[in-house]
Amino acid sequence: MFLGIDIGTSGSKGVLVTADGTIAARAERVHGVSTPRPGWVEHDAEAVWWADFVAITRELLDAAGPESVRGLAVSGIGPCLLPADATGAPLRPAILYGVDTRATTEIAELNAEFGAEQVLSRAGSPLTSQAVGPKVRWLARHEPEIYARTRMLLMASSFLVHRLTGRYVLDHQSASQCVPMYDLRRREWATDWADSVAPGLELPELCWPTEIVGQVSRTAAAATGLPVGLPVTTGTIDAWAEATSVGVRAPGDAMVMYGTTMFLVQVLTDPHPHPGLWGTCGTWPGTYTLAAGMATSGAVTDWLRRLVGGDFTDLVAEAGQVPAGSCGLIVVPYFAGERTPLFDPDARGIVAGLTLTHGRAELYRAALEGIGYGVRHNLEAMAEAGGQAHRLVAVGGGTKGGLWTRIVSDITGLPQQLPAETVGACLGDAMLAAEAAGVDTTQWNPVVTTVDPDPAHTELYGRYYRHYRALYESTSDTAHFLAAEQHRTASS
Repeated sequence: MFLGIDIGTSGSKGVLVTADGTIAARAERVHGVSTPRPGWVEHDAEAVWWADFVAITRELLDAAGPESVRGLAVSGIGPCLLPADATGAPLRPAILYGVDTRATTEIAELNAEFGAEQVLSRAGSPLTSQAVGPKVRWLARHEPEIYARTRMLLMASSFLVHRLTGRYVLDHQSASQCVPMYDLRRREWATDWADSVAPGLELPELCWPTEIVGQVSRTAAAATGLPVGLPVTTGTIDAWAEATSVGVRAPGDAMVMYGTTMFLVQVLTDPHPHPGLWGTCGTWPGTYTLAAGMATSGAVTDWLRRLVGGDFTDLVAEAGQVPAGSCGLIVVPYFAGERTPLFDPDARGIVAGLTLTHGRAELYRAALEGIGYGVRHNLEAMAEAGGQAHRLVAVGGGTKGGLWTRIVSDITGLPQQLPAETVGACLGDAMLAAEAAGVDTTQWNPVVTTVDPDPAHTELYGRYYRHYRALYESTSDTAHFLAAEQHRTASS
């Protein structure tokens, strides 16, 4: 069997999978994030990443036995920044991906230093809060004593790989999000820019996610229960492992991940930089991806559920009885700003058209529709970049119940395929480990349902979508004023 473990923002999951794709055992742990200051979002690598990995591994091995495991791969949230000393010991909590916005000054500096257009052309992505480079410079400036002791720059997956094998490696996909330190077209570190951003630091060796980079050491085996010498692959960032889990690997394939936030990954044969998207290396040599991420999706529906009462089952059932268009409501779901394709942390949510006749059912459906408009916006940006999606695969908890996926297909006019298993990135990790061992995984997680759009609804939603887009443009000054007021009152 093959072991896959994923470290997420709010929880970790693991699976043991047989060579024919049968999930033999599952395990899960819940954790949180630390927010010591406004705009800071962190994880304790020892207490979260390593502790979850050990607990999940031992639980899975108790179910199946360590002698049955042939390979291991890990994934995790990213891109992150974990400074570590020469032994791999963390020197501070890990600074998380784009939700951590502390390095805004450094983003502006690096854009001025290298040129925003040059960064986009060479690195494939604009400099945003998602990028690792500005956070490295922030570390050097604000915590110089930590930076002086730093010998490794790790992410969740590479931290675990180092702890298991002693190897200091990073997969190309994760490295390509270390903007501006990676040259996307050359698929190597941009050493001249990296020397300026991270002076004096050795960057990890670059490998591909399915490469076996080491074996479990005796020390790691004693801590985890894994067998000594078990092959360990490089692994990758969780969203790309999740795309792997549902067969998104051919050019034109795209994953739409329904969760607390919405995330999209589309596979390409060549890089297509776009100022409103993230361009990265793909999971396999010779592939690239365009990625998009909304700041909220399920977070908005959960907020609404808590606000109006009831549970999701009731709300979905009620919203399913409301006609398309929610009886003249539009929700702009920028409740936590917006990431792609706007990159506007000070955008704010809007409910437009509200009357005394609207109830929670209309509001809930309008929230789902608003997120669907955001998906369409991102897919249009991908098409503008030259990455037309030919096949959409839907994954995540939001696919359950059928209403949300049906709304998104109606809004985009595109069918969505639903796979048999949506356990997430940990299944993709098991696939990476199996492929490294030469196992064919293409039939592990077949498509079982296709959600087709209703042309009449697509036409109706097209009219609503134009107004959705106009609402942001016409209210952005007001949103930015209100965001500034919110920041002021929060800090007073």
